[in-house]
Amino acid sequence: MLVLLWVTVTVAAVAGESHEAAVQFLAVGDWGGVPDPPFTTPREMSTATAMGRAATDLGADFVLALGDNFYYEGVQDEWDSRFQETFEQVFTAPGLRQLPWFVLAGNHDHAGNVTAQLAYSHHSPRWHFPHYYYSLRLSLPGTNASARLLVLDTVQLCGGVDDFGVGGAPRGPRDAAAAAAQLAWLRGRLAAARHDRYVLVSGHYPVWSVAEHGPTACLVRLLQPLLRRHRVTAYLCGHDHNLQFLEEGGVGYVVSGAGNFMEETQRHRGAVPPGSLRFFFGAPTSPGGFAHLRLDAHAATVTFLEATGRVLYRVALPPRDL
Repeated sequence: MLVLLWVTVTVAAVAGESHEAAVQFLAVGDWGGVPDPPFTTPREMSTATAMGRAATDLGADFVLALGDNFYYEGVQDEWDSRFQETFEQVFTAPGLRQLPWFVLAGNHDHAGNVTAQLAYSHHSPRWHFPHYYYSLRLSLPGTNASARLLVLDTVQLCGGVDDFGVGGAPRGPRDAAAAAAQLAWLRGRLAAARHDRYVLVSGHYPVWSVAEHGPTACLVRLLQPLLRRHRVTAYLCGHDHNLQFLEEGGVGYVVSGAGNFMEETQRHRGAVPPGSLRFFFGAPTSPGGFAHLRLDAHAATVTFLEATGRVLYRVALPPRDL
């Protein structure tokens, strides 16, 4: 029986001369290679190299891994060679070597052994996956302010998806009691974060997306009202294999699922609120991409980067009205 608890981790920014007074991190989803040799894709390798450059040039205190960490069926146990082949031996750029990774599970991870990914936290100084869902407290340097990052397991909340690519909505949670407990935890954490300057929520499935999978009806029903009610700054996710920014009800929606595959369809463009889509990038010839987030006293700035180093889109989200 799963014992449901919450874990709170405090992250303090490492402020350097050129990256002062901010918490900064990289957000990448759907980066998890392939199950056959060489266990990576060219896009994953390019994205890893570019993330290293961004961590050095822009600054980064950690990486947020948005799920589908190991294609196509997760890992089998905590000693699975995929941890080395698809993670440790890939994200080796100097700017990444010392950064902690905070990890959540996607539907392909749930096809394998998620508890093994939790256990791997004891094997790697970089891999931090303390629980299916957990809270990060982020201290903004040079201020008395803080931010909160709430990490969810949307597969546990909404159910799994068997498909790869086309169609298919989550079929409902496998364990209704566990899903209800996670939702109750989230409500409590959002209420407790009322004094945080920024609140970010992350999960694998999108709330809003114009791409292949589109909006997740379960999250539109359960999560979107909470995000609006608690004035959440942004929701970050993967699942759709592209980069998107949408804004609805004062909440920013960041889709960063371009770490390993790239898809250009906008087949669900009519399924999102009118005028909500502000940015989309899914060029099939692209070498991949990710997002960089900077939280300082004045704004939460989201920058979408292609693996070439090209800045694709940047948006500044205001502090919460406290």
